[in-house]
This record gives sequence, structure tokens and C-alpha cells, in this order.
Amino acid sequence: MLLLSRSDLEKLLSMREVIESVERAFLELYNGKAKVPLRTIIEVEKQNGFILYMPSYLEDSEALAVKVVSLYPENPKKGLPSVLASILLNDPKTGAPLALMEGTYITAMRTGAATGVATKYLARKDSKIAGIIGAGVQARTQLWAVCEVRDIEKVLVYDINPENARKFAEEISKKLGIEIKTVESAREAVEKSDILIVATTAREPVVKGEWIREGTHINSIGWVGRYARELDSETVRKSKLVVDSKEGVLNESGDIIIPMKEGVIDESHIYAELGEIVAGVKEGRENDKEITLFKSVGLAIEDAITAKLAYEKALEHGVGTKVEL
Repeated sequence: MLLLSRSDLEKLLSMREVIESVERAFLELYNGKAKVPLRTIIEVEKQNGFILYMPSYLEDSEALAVKVVSLYPENPKKGLPSVLASILLNDPKTGAPLALMEGTYITAMRTGAATGVATKYLARKDSKIAGIIGAGVQARTQLWAVCEVRDIEKVLVYDINPENARKFAEEISKKLGIEIKTVESAREAVEKSDILIVATTAREPVVKGEWIREGTHINSIGWVGRYARELDSETVRKSKLVVDSKEGVLNESGDIIIPMKEGVIDESHIYAELGEIVAGVKEGRENDKEITLFKSVGLAIEDAITAKLAYEKALEHGVGTKVEL
């Protein structure tokens, strides 16, 4: 079996390739070529954390994997990332384990890639300014993916911790070669953006619908359970809502569940799953005025296909450590 560390994966994976792979995974899902059970979630209430077990299988891509991922919002206070993960990749022909790899980086890459796919179909073609609320690990790959599919010229970033925003601006402006400016409020980031990335562990809304101008595309990836949300109900109501998984958001996403309980929206407000848009069954953005929203809870098929890509590239380049179980 091959062991792949984070440093191995950073050498192997490019965002453009991961976006292409994740887009293909959504197409396979739509075409009935994927098996992705609803993930098993264990809440570790004593530590304010969650553990998720996420298996999936993509038939055409021959990607069979399970990810174990934890979400502990208090971890940064302990010097640890809020998200930690590992992925086991198996051979679908025999069931034999092929690789065990660090999953936190893959989680960030594939989540960014899903946003990249959604942005490709839902954001205005002339989008130039991106806004970010939440300058954590996920925001880095989110912005990277958005910049792969749109010509972003300027970024406005807000974080509840101003130092996080400052470090993000300094680091990522060098990496991506674009202007990144910190702002003093979430409202400023929202009001001035063509594309908005919301990547928080907020339990109460950090985005209000009244701030959002027409033509904005929103990517919302924050998740801490059924009873928490980062978007207010008005944001969801006034948006054309696209999700990664209808079953997933209806079971797990407070951003959708809470407005439904309030009677602000019902299930029919979900315009499409992303796979339907990738397959061309439904249109993405239809005009420059509509507000579009991609709400993601994360799908295991994204992990499986990214892990398969990493494994194939590792074999090609002789990267990783071989071990015998």
C-alpha cells in the first residue's frame, strides 16, 4: 500500500486537474454511475466536534474510497486545523487497499474544486471582484479555484480575527498574483463583490440578504450541523439555489433547513443539483441580474476521484512511501 503525505499531495495536485476531475464526478453522479451513501456523522458534544465517515464509489472512474474527517471548530485555539482527515483508496476490482493519504489537503482541494465547477456555470462571465468571509484553510483553495475559472482582479477578505485576514492577504496575493485587500466588515465584502465565498464555522448568519446586489454569485461551504448557518433566510430566499446534493442539504445543512422551518422557502426552492447543470439538463446562470447560490455540504465522490487522481500521479512520478500491512 502507498502512503501519501500532505507534502506529497502538494507536489502532485494542481487545482485545474482537480476541478476537471470533480466536474466529471458530478456528471457520473447524475448519470447514475456513482454510489454515495449519506455520510455517517458522530457528534462529539463534549468537545464541540463532529466525526464524519464518507464512503463512495465511481464506476466509470474506478474510484473507491472512504474518508474519515473531523470538524472541531475550537481546534485553532490548540494550534490545530479545524478540519482533519484521512482517505483510504481501495482497488474496486479486488477490494485491496491501494493507498492511505492525508485527507485534509484533499478536502480543501476538492471543496475548492467543487466551488470552481459551480462558479464556472453560475457566476457572471465578467466577474472581477471576489469577496471572502472566513480566511481559514478552506478559503485559500476556494479562491484558487475561483481564479481558475474567472479572471479575478481584486479580492476583499474579512475574518472575525483581523490577523487571519491580514496573513491571508499577504500569503495568497503572492501565490495568485492578485490584489487582496482586508476589509473591516462582512457587509463590505458582500456589497462590493461579484463572487462571494463564505467559508466559516459560524453558527449564526454572517451574511444578510439585504447586502447582496443583483448579479452576485455566492459559494457557501461552511457547515457545523443542522442547527447552525452562515447565511440568513433572506439570502437563501432571493437566490437561485443550486446544491451539491439535495438529500445532503435537506438532512444536514442549517442554511437550508432553518429557512424551511421558518416557512421562508420550501423544498421546491432548490433549483438544481450541480450534476444536473454539468449534464446540461438545467441551465446555470440565465441572466446577469439573478443572484445565484451554491450551497455545498461536501460529497464523498469528490474525495474519491481526487484521491484516485493523486494515486495515479504518485505512481507516475514515483512519489510516496510503500508499506506492507
